[in-house]
Amino acid sequence: MAPFPFSLVGNDEGMNYLAHGRRFLDEPYFLAGTAVPDWLNVVDRKCRARSKKAIPYCESEDPCEALIAAGIVQHHADDDWFHRTEEFNRLQWDFTKRIRDFLGKDSGMRPSFLGHILVELLLDSVLIEDDPAELNAYYAAMNEVDGMLVQQTVERIAGRPADRLDWFIGRFVEVRFLEDYPDDEKLLYRLNQVMQRVKLPALPDTFTTLLPELRQDVRTSSAQLLPAHSS
Repeated sequence: MAPFPFSLVGNDEGMNYLAHGRRFLDEPYFLAGTAVPDWLNVVDRKCRARSKKAIPYCESEDPCEALIAAGIVQHHADDDWFHRTEEFNRLQWDFTKRIRDFLGKDSGMRPSFLGHILVELLLDSVLIEDDPAELNAYYAAMNEVDGMLVQQTVERIAGRPADRLDWFIGRFVEVRFLEDYPDDEKLLYRLNQVMQRVKLPALPDTFTTLLPELRQDVRTSSAQLLPAHSS
């Protein structure tokens, strides 16, 4: 398991990379666009690629720029749908209560934060377990992307520098941290990277004993957590 120089997720955005991108593996730059908001959460949270600013670039004469912008718009549309679903909100609340019971009364903000991101990470895990070849295709498509071109497009859309985005995209493809999601111990390692980033206490090793039942709940609900056109 390769270390990663940043935590893998941001504070408040959807983090299911594969669920966002799996329909677009034949369009690498559109695929990259679906990951841009999450990449920026890690690299520079002050740099935001919002739909309102991306929409005009969907008509760009540069086909790669248009695809990146369209992918960004797609990401936000998918997140809006996902976070409004009854099943996501039910699982998020249920996970929050179970995590709070597991960690104890003095667990601070960790249960609500984890309740949110674990639904998303475990949904990607279900997809990876069910079709490992799809994850390989995801990374193969990302490997075709020119990171500097993505960075420059994002900078035009956001109206500010996106320093290190080019470098980060290369590391994202190299490290392949999504492969860690199906393994409880590796997922805990990744979660504790997140805890460190958001300045929350690390999770205990025993947290891995809770993960199997949470995984099963997400698997049971996975069809309801994916748009009908992506299943």
